[in-house]
Amino acid sequence: MSKRLFDLLFAAVALLLLSPLLLAIAAWIRLDSPGPALFRQERVGRGGRPFRIHKFRTMRHRAGGPALTVGADPRITRAGAWLRRRRLDELPQLLDVLQGTMSLVGPRPELPRYVAHYPPALRERALAVRPGITDPSSLAFLDEAGRLAAAADPEREYIERILPAKLQCAADYAARASLATDLGVLWRTARALWGPR
Repeated sequence: MSKRLFDLLFAAVALLLLSPLLLAIAAWIRLDSPGPALFRQERVGRGGRPFRIHKFRTMRHRAGGPALTVGADPRITRAGAWLRRRRLDELPQLLDVLQGTMSLVGPRPELPRYVAHYPPALRERALAVRPGITDPSSLAFLDEAGRLAAAADPEREYIERILPAKLQCAADYAARASLATDLGVLWRTARALWGPR
């Protein structure tokens, strides 16, 4: 089975099975704070092409502020804080997988402002595959918001330390991406988020 066919089958079945949960989360978000349940944002995809990513909204509608989420960001709603801890805000990206702009596993898509900091050689390698809902760098930086909160300058910490590490991870993934490696990443992600603590 090809990686793309697996993505399509998994995303379609997951959306069908999870539809009651997705509807419940959407209703909770709407009840918890004014604004839409879904949030869309421009990210950079395969080959450097921009696309609109889907997420459940976890911040106050039109809150503005910095692009990075640092620690206990006051913009995050009560529902949003819980959704972020379990990464459930990422579930609408199953729609992006069906559309073909994303994969289940692949380098996390960045904002254009951060892609501008990619060195040319690593940029080409990291953007050679579809971005994903999860990837090895997501597992390595599960507490990214906490790490940024501890930094004197979160933006600088992200650009100079975290982003290069994530980019190298993305390039390494792209060089050996396969259905087998994807299954391994999905299993590790499920264990990290839902396994015993």
